[in-house]
Amino acid sequence: MRIPSCLLSAAAVAVVLGPGAAAAHSLQDLQQELLDDEKYFQVKNEPAPDFALQDAEGNPVRLQDLRGKAVVLHFVYAGCPDVCPLHAERIAQIQETVNATPMKEQVGFVTITTDPKRDTPDLLRGYGEAHGLDRANWSFLTSGPDRPEDTTRKLAESFGHRFSVASEGYQIHSVVTHIIDRNGQWVGNFHGLKFDPTSLVVFVNALGNDIAAHGEDQERTVWETIRSLFQEKSAASIN
Repeated sequence: MRIPSCLLSAAAVAVVLGPGAAAAHSLQDLQQELLDDEKYFQVKNEPAPDFALQDAEGNPVRLQDLRGKAVVLHFVYAGCPDVCPLHAERIAQIQETVNATPMKEQVGFVTITTDPKRDTPDLLRGYGEAHGLDRANWSFLTSGPDRPEDTTRKLAESFGHRFSVASEGYQIHSVVTHIIDRNGQWVGNFHGLKFDPTSLVVFVNALGNDIAAHGEDQERTVWETIRSLFQEKSAASIN
């Protein structure tokens, strides 16, 4: 039987990124290595746009509430017929890998609707289950009552998105996964859906463990090490 890819991912991350494994890297080193290795990655170094939203149960969620965790954040709307479900399922795959390791307590996943008028609490509740997202460390956020209908779209624009709203609520928008560090700093974007999910997992692990705190050099980068591990493990099987 083939080993599930999520278990291979978790094993590789756990082996490569134990507490001492990547302590030799500064944030800038990690960003540069990832920039060299992952063509869909963009370096960001600025405070993340602030927000005060609410979840499907009406609980307030602010950016500052997420301090202390690395955050994987993206924008979708539940009525999207094409790329949004694919984006959500890619995030679910990444979350599955993360949650199979001790990283689960150090990384938060946030989805924000850009159509709060149509995305009712019931739709928000059902969206995660439909696309494989685990509510243990994932939230689907909306603007809440008595807020302008474009509140979350304006927030998305603060993250660099551009929108074109067509008839019947169809939205044309960019597909980007945003990464925020434990201190609320926006430190990277992964564009589209063709990026290597391993790259994102390794990056948020580094952020979640404060690994990027030192600046010593290593002969072999984290990315080179984890790639070789995946190559070795991809051929493994269990009889």
